Amino acid sequence: MLALLAPGQGSQKPGFLTPWLTGWDGADRATAVLGDHSAATGLDLVRLGTEADADEIRDTSKTQPLLVAAGLAVAAFLPIERASVVAGHSIGELTAAALAGVLTPSDAVSLAAARGREMAAACALEPTGMSAVLGGVEAEVLERLDSLGLYPANRNGAGQIVAAGPLPALAKLSDDPPARARVIALQVAGAFHTPFMGPARDALGALDVSVAEPQRTLLSNSDGTAVDSGADAWDRIVRQVTSPVRWDSCQATLLELGVTAAIELAPAGTLAGLAKRAMKGVQVVTVNTPDDLPAAAELIAAHSSEASR
Repeated sequence: MLALLAPGQGSQKPGFLTPWLTGWDGADRATAVLGDHSAATGLDLVRLGTEADADEIRDTSKTQPLLVAAGLAVAAFLPIERASVVAGHSIGELTAAALAGVLTPSDAVSLAAARGREMAAACALEPTGMSAVLGGVEAEVLERLDSLGLYPANRNGAGQIVAAGPLPALAKLSDDPPARARVIALQVAGAFHTPFMGPARDALGALDVSVAEPQRTLLSNSDGTAVDSGADAWDRIVRQVTSPVRWDSCQATLLELGVTAAIELAPAGTLAGLAKRAMKGVQVVTVNTPDDLPAAAELIAAHSSEASR
């Protein structure tokens, strides 16, 4: 069984879209797709993906639509109809929802822009942030976060939990980390996937969104389970703004479903790294440039041949 994975915020790098927009026979098509999404969002996504520096593409209001647009533009060069399961990390859930047919690509990118704007506005209300906690005993890490009034915003598996909350509490966590754990401050605007994002969740929930039934299995970040319907998918995406990302549960479900191969869409690498530690035996191909498309196509062909036997 083959899965498609869409990364979340923090995976972007300056110039990551440049290889897709120059020097290969799909460049004009990719540029046109991103141009359409730029017009819909009012953002120059081509410039953001090729010329903007790290600080600019760290801006939540720009990062989120850029990532969704990039993932969908890359997916257009793959036979995604052969994938049985799709999942996305955080904002990647919108990419996954479009790949599953729940949202149109245009709506997914437009909603990502709205989500990014509203989350950026919520971040401005109070100084908060996020820090990755690597290692340690999970129960002890969670207990330490609770004692400091912090939230486990991302539970990524493979010994990685992302803490989120007020900056002073994060500083205390860094100064006195859990046993056998290290803490790395993340360069983000605020405490995503916590109650601090309440205003953003409410704003998204008030939108009138058109959805369709999923055409393939779509996993929810809430608990790793498959969504029941298009309406369920959108409801979960809205609620996810203030609740933890359970990527550990998503990976567990992928294994339970019998996934043997996965393709991570650009900007790829983060989810592949987690999979190598938590989903041993699952082959993962990262697609960061057009040069990676043949390996992805080979994986898809091999999967299709196995499925037909």
